[in-house]
Amino acid sequence: MTDGRKYIPMAERTGNESIVYFTRDLSPQGIMKAYEKVNANMTGKVAVKLHTGEPHGPNIVPPAWVKEVLANEPTLKDATIVETNTFYTGDRYTTEQHRKTLEVNGWTEFCDVDIMDEEGTVDLPVKGGKWFDHMTHGSHMTNYDSLFALTHFKGHTMGGFGGANKNIGIGCADGRIGKGMIHAKDGNDWGVVEEELMEKITESTKATIDFFGKNVTYVNVMRNMSVSCDCEGVAAAPVVTPNVGILASTDICAIDTACVDLIYAMCEEDHHDLVERIETRHGHRQLSYMHEIGMGNSRYILIDLDNDEVRITPKDAVAGVKPFKLIK
Repeated sequence: MTDGRKYIPMAERTGNESIVYFTRDLSPQGIMKAYEKVNANMTGKVAVKLHTGEPHGPNIVPPAWVKEVLANEPTLKDATIVETNTFYTGDRYTTEQHRKTLEVNGWTEFCDVDIMDEEGTVDLPVKGGKWFDHMTHGSHMTNYDSLFALTHFKGHTMGGFGGANKNIGIGCADGRIGKGMIHAKDGNDWGVVEEELMEKITESTKATIDFFGKNVTYVNVMRNMSVSCDCEGVAAAPVVTPNVGILASTDICAIDTACVDLIYAMCEEDHHDLVERIETRHGHRQLSYMHEIGMGNSRYILIDLDNDEVRITPKDAVAGVKPFKLIK
């Protein structure tokens, strides 16, 4: 088993390369610029999976940005934002509480949000998993033809980091059974940690993306990156990591790996807190396990959308980052 505390540099990785697009433009236009490079298979009824946040959460992808993207992207014209209820008690634990939180954060002003486990669950197979042979999701998931994972990349209290893998793996599992399968162990609701947790999150994600097949695409937004997840809301740790930009790919392993590489490419002062969070939680196991079970490539070509679509390195991409400043 790969040690989830250890960062594996690109030179030590094996296998094929995938394309990951990158822009420094942190705005609705930046999201659209990146999404348009990878949206060819977004057809039929599209589910948009993002983290809608706890009440007044300061770091989520701004609803105003998402409103502009949905209004201007033809493939997202009739898309629906999707969520599931939480495993922990709080403001998104029940559907009623969840809907109030959605209203507080402004999502209901422009879009319907489908709480996928509102009317029960559906089991989807986990192919090639070592922990699960199925994962339990919100029953509404099977109402959709395509999935657009619009992810706020940040740290995570238990997962080390929250990228597209966490957004889907935790975010699509239903709030009682599926999330319990991932987290609970030996009578302890939160007993699963480190490598086992990373692998279980990843197997949950695999059930989702296997269901959608080629009709999945990913955009990760690297802004306001606290070491805390958006599930901590206003209690999230202060942000000290510089904003970076927006990435897009059709390969979930490649895009999350590229985001982690961008963090590691920063200087020690800029990345210390987030690197410590990733390593102490064994977060790298998310990446290595995705690669091991055939979810994508850990090697990639990073394409700069701001400069003639040339190939760049993570060092090039973060060369101009400035000390953190909150982007509203």
